Amino acid sequence: MIASHSGPEAARLLGDALLKMQILDGAVQAYQFAAECAQEPERSDLLAQAAFVALDANRSPAEPEQIKQYVAALAASSVIIHLQRAAEILLGDPRNPLVLSVLQKLRKLQPNDNYVRLTLLRLAREHCDYAILKEEEPLLRAELLAGQTDCLAEEPPHSSIMWEEDEALNRLAASIGSITPITPQMQAQRRNQPHQWGDKIRIGYLSCDLWDDHATMRLFRSVLTAHDPAKFDVTLFCYTPEKLLGFDLGGRKDWGNIISIEAMNDDEAASSIRAKNIDILVDLKGHTRGTRSQLMNRPLAPVHVQWLGFPGTCIEVDCDYAIGDRFVLPASSAPHYHEKFCRLPECYQPNDPIHRPLPLAAKRTALGLPADRVIIAAFNAQKKNSLTTMALWAEVLKANPKALLWLMIDGNHARQSTAAHFKTLGIKQSQLLFAPKMAYAGHLARVQAADFAIDTFPCNGHTTTSDMLWAGLPVITKRGGNFAARVSESLLNAMGLNDLVADDDASFVELASALVQNPQKLADLKAHLNEQRFQSPLFDSERFCRHLERAYDMMIERAKARQAPDHFDVPVLPARQGSFHSLRAQSAS
Repeated sequence: MIASHSGPEAARLLGDALLKMQILDGAVQAYQFAAECAQEPERSDLLAQAAFVALDANRSPAEPEQIKQYVAALAASSVIIHLQRAAEILLGDPRNPLVLSVLQKLRKLQPNDNYVRLTLLRLAREHCDYAILKEEEPLLRAELLAGQTDCLAEEPPHSSIMWEEDEALNRLAASIGSITPITPQMQAQRRNQPHQWGDKIRIGYLSCDLWDDHATMRLFRSVLTAHDPAKFDVTLFCYTPEKLLGFDLGGRKDWGNIISIEAMNDDEAASSIRAKNIDILVDLKGHTRGTRSQLMNRPLAPVHVQWLGFPGTCIEVDCDYAIGDRFVLPASSAPHYHEKFCRLPECYQPNDPIHRPLPLAAKRTALGLPADRVIIAAFNAQKKNSLTTMALWAEVLKANPKALLWLMIDGNHARQSTAAHFKTLGIKQSQLLFAPKMAYAGHLARVQAADFAIDTFPCNGHTTTSDMLWAGLPVITKRGGNFAARVSESLLNAMGLNDLVADDDASFVELASALVQNPQKLADLKAHLNEQRFQSPLFDSERFCRHLERAYDMMIERAKARQAPDHFDVPVLPARQGSFHSLRAQSAS
């Protein structure tokens, strides 16, 4: 124990000495005693030092409540190493609001640390902290405009598309971990290695999202099961964590051959994939959370493809083709991709019309919504509510003061920050309604209570937009500058609703106002969606699968002929006559 007559400085020096001798428990006690006798800010720094050492002193993992106390002490410090340790822990739980204050402190103490800067911006978007965004984002844009782009090496690609639609800048977002850079030699070795072709085309899908309540499978599920077994042999290489497989409701049993590589290291996983002699390996993840796209940088198949997971080029991932369509991958985007374009004829996004819930509309009264106001739904992920988006939404609300904006935002801090930012844009709280996240079927029921939905920019709704259209809710968007900003345009065109795509900001406000002021137009749009749900290409999974299979045929034709990958468009099939509702009816029976 520390003698009671020892002063704080003596106790601190004793703690330093004990720490140097690796007597960690004693050092913790010394720093704690020093803190009891000290004044602020020294007291907070000493408590943080005690917590810092205690984290190393624990012989077994600390209890969650103890970790919480340690992190709070570290976060209150003004010492860089304490804040760095707090950030390291908090980044494992980015929903914790402490993470922003810690990163803000580090930002001031390390103004040239671009990792801290860009991580702060990324998490500010997730927490809807517009005060941080208003301070930091203009500075970053000014640097980029001046050609100072080195900082983007610390930005993850998925973070880049949340706020920037310049494809040249998106490509510079290079924080992708330790993936081995691809080289022409690497690609040539893979494409030219001996390969035994079979009677069927062997497709491998690589993902960690293979459970039936994940957004990927809400889109892909019935396309996957529609593959023609006479022509295609399909294998799913699954690295879905066991805890997520527990949420699966039984869909996996219908998906055919699934090989789990979740517990394998990369060498073992690569061997497992090669053992199946796959012709085309399709990465469904790209630069998204939990990815193992680094496996694509091994010679696993003659043809490597990226599709569906990441809306953009997957830098340093060895893929021959990116699957898209003429909207998300126009010819003007080609210089910004190392992949060649495989463009499907109607839409790049698959959709499941068989297993997707289609609940009855929830009543406004049950949701606490007014019956006499036009309600505009904004249900994309809150991190997509960029400064650009908020400014545009504010213009819509100012032009239509009787309209209400119904936003899906979780967390008191995020809601308060959103309302405060809208106030700076001239919008009162009385025009805002907040909705929590909820179970999928209930969500599809409640969205039908809105009059129409409004998109986010530059990163549109992707699965969310197709969810809205599936539920019969019109969505308005505008043309964008990269893949992520063009998705809603693609989906709307596939539903025959290209008139809901505005050319620019001014046209977007005009379009929204026209809908607010024309209830008959809204009724007609909803009727169109309900009539076309089982007729238009967007939700025709069987038709989509036939187009996808033709794309695979065309890739294999080039590979067998030893031709290098090149851009191509898949020819469109003759229009389907009548409804494909029977697909859903057959599944139900």
